[in-house]
Amino acid sequence: MQTQIKKTLVVIPARGGSKRIENKNFKDINGQPMIYWPLIQLSTIFKAPDVLVSTDSHEIKNIVEKKGLQVPFLRPAELSDDYTGTAEVVAHALNWYEDNVCKVEYVTTVYPTAVLLSAADIVVAIDSLRSDRNCDSIMSATSFPFPIQRAVFENSAGYAKMFEPSHFSSRSQDLTEAMHDAGQFYVSKASTVREGRVLTNTNVKLHKLSRNKVVDIDTYEDFRIAEERLRLMRGNQISDNWRFAL
Repeated sequence: MQTQIKKTLVVIPARGGSKRIENKNFKDINGQPMIYWPLIQLSTIFKAPDVLVSTDSHEIKNIVEKKGLQVPFLRPAELSDDYTGTAEVVAHALNWYEDNVCKVEYVTTVYPTAVLLSAADIVVAIDSLRSDRNCDSIMSATSFPFPIQRAVFENSAGYAKMFEPSHFSSRSQDLTEAMHDAGQFYVSKASTVREGRVLTNTNVKLHKLSRNKVVDIDTYEDFRIAEERLRLMRGNQISDNWRFAL
């Protein structure tokens, strides 16, 4: 498995601040700092030199270095505010890596909140990208639980209106299944990252995940749901001895 992905750089964008959940990226969940859960999975298929954590936080730097990773720079302030997108952060990390270490063919971006991440999904996504010359990126995605074509909103008078009234009588099974970003990982050609291309101007395939493997941890309620799912999937006993190999 290691030989399949040796030309891949993994970037973990892990900013220190969080407005809704304090210190979210390293808050303990099921007995481990949150960022450790995706790192545990990544440590089974990548070595330490393949992984670059982009953070502005000394605390996150110390936490990940305990597991064998190096954080060779702290992310600059202009890339650490509430308005900077993931694409800019990953491009900055890739540029640093290629200027200081070596060139790479692929970039895998993994969020520190992806506590339900599976290493197997990463491997499948990388293989899928490699096998399609016209594909620029693979995005983890999952389905909406209800057809978005029949979604409603509350208008200024306080009454319900449909976004697409033409689908008022449509059967769910007749509508195209809608997917959304799972917020776990992306796998991209390095050229796509270098050129700053994103979902709206590239060929992106979806790596589909079941909804029970996806939770967006944005509130304390989300956190509790994630903790319960994590406990069911991974159990309570996780060894503290895991580390990234050199």
